[in-house]
Amino acid sequence: MRVIGGLARGRRILAPRGRRTRPTSDYLREVLFNLLAQQVEGRAFLDLYAGTGAVGIEALSRGAATAVFVEHNRLALTMLHRNLDTSGFRDRAEVVPMEVLRYLRRAVYGSQRFDLIFLDPPYLHADAKAAIGLIASMELLAPTGMAILERSTKVVPVQIPAGLALIREVRHGGAALQLYRREAM
Repeated sequence: MRVIGGLARGRRILAPRGRRTRPTSDYLREVLFNLLAQQVEGRAFLDLYAGTGAVGIEALSRGAATAVFVEHNRLALTMLHRNLDTSGFRDRAEVVPMEVLRYLRRAVYGSQRFDLIFLDPPYLHADAKAAIGLIASMELLAPTGMAILERSTKVVPVQIPAGLALIREVRHGGAALQLYRREAM
């Protein structure tokens, strides 16, 4: 697995062995960043269920101003730190070693906002519905921001929560990317 575009293009991304961490494929990352096009440059990026950090590192490589990576698995965190060092983006990154739902509940009390929020929860885990619901109900997503959920096409899609509107879904193999924007009030 490698960084696909931008400053760190071609740099290797390390991933732990086994099935506990399922990095977003190179192809799906390429599709995602082609969809986002110019929306990444200078923006704040939040990578939830970060794993190896491949998606957030890709965002930094393509010009995101900052990225916050939220991950609680120790092995994945070790790889994430190594990948940030290797890619040269440690100074623009913050790693939060915490479960995602706990992070989101705490974020309610903060003032930080993100232009792009990427969620890649374990496919058979119930966190996706709760996480996207929390993002919809709080001010974590900037008014013109976008939330992107990677999900399995083999499970029932997450119901779209009030406050967000599904603007696009792209499928590839057993994965789908759902892109959400804030609903107009």
